[in-house]
Amino acid sequence: MSRTSLRIGITAGDPAGIGPEVVSQALRARAQGSAEVRLYGDVDAVERAGGLPEEVARQSFVSAKVAPGKPDPAAAHGVIEAIRAAARDCLAGDLDAMATAPISKDMIARAGYAYPGHTELLAEAAGAGRAVMLLVGGQLRVGLATIHCALREVPDLIATPDLIEVLEVMQRDLTLRFRLPRPRIAVCGLNPHAGEGGRFGDEEARIIRPAVAAARGLGIDARGPLAADSLFQRAAAGEFDAVLGMYHDQALGPLKLHAFGRAVNVTLGLPLIRTSVDHGTAFDIAGQGRADPGSMIEAVRLALRLAANEASGGNET
Repeated sequence: MSRTSLRIGITAGDPAGIGPEVVSQALRARAQGSAEVRLYGDVDAVERAGGLPEEVARQSFVSAKVAPGKPDPAAAHGVIEAIRAAARDCLAGDLDAMATAPISKDMIARAGYAYPGHTELLAEAAGAGRAVMLLVGGQLRVGLATIHCALREVPDLIATPDLIEVLEVMQRDLTLRFRLPRPRIAVCGLNPHAGEGGRFGDEEARIIRPAVAAARGLGIDARGPLAADSLFQRAAAGEFDAVLGMYHDQALGPLKLHAFGRAVNVTLGLPLIRTSVDHGTAFDIAGQGRADPGSMIEAVRLALRLAANEASGGNET
């Protein structure tokens, strides 16, 4: 597959946030190169935020008109339906990848939807596979064992079989979509100093170390559990190709310090390629011309690169 034949869907996100602005800026900056683009969501909001190249196809999904910085739960239905439509078109083969602008978890919840975020919604839409959240930025690729949950719930949510499955997903997609022939995956401990031999917790010995050992038995180059406080520096220096963190802030704090504004969220494990920005809706600056499109630009570019890699079987395109 050549780059010119690629087709990407882009969702505009919450129309009251900065999604319309960063989508407009990214497409006008030609982040898509020569790929075909189809926009899903509140098309008028994107047009008002700066406009679109004429060749961009448009599919409008609007359940409520909103102004920048003034979110309304009534808009959530259109936001959700736009994401579902783009996912359906990916699954049907009408798109090669999709990139998403930010949605508001609060607005989605107030509208009665139970999805904590895009990842869970896309997993439902795909109906197959294990969705794994991976953030990519600078020299880091960081996956998550748990995603959007309270910190106190994390120890009960990690389990050896689940960690093995997550490592399998990371191995498969890092090989096929990122062209890493044998990715080295470092696995974080849950507790300080990776438990310090059991002094600060036993999850490393009971849950994480057996998962790493089992994954290695499956041919995955997994290493750990390792102390998270020094692990990310080692990964950024090139010792590892990816890191698996146990919970959201353990993994994404270092990643965003390292590459905020350039990082991209990638959903692994599903029969579709989806990338997204590394930031939220930023209602407080929406409509003020202050939104930085850097992450949206990188999300579009990475989605197309992953699609090209997958189409070539992981070989050079």
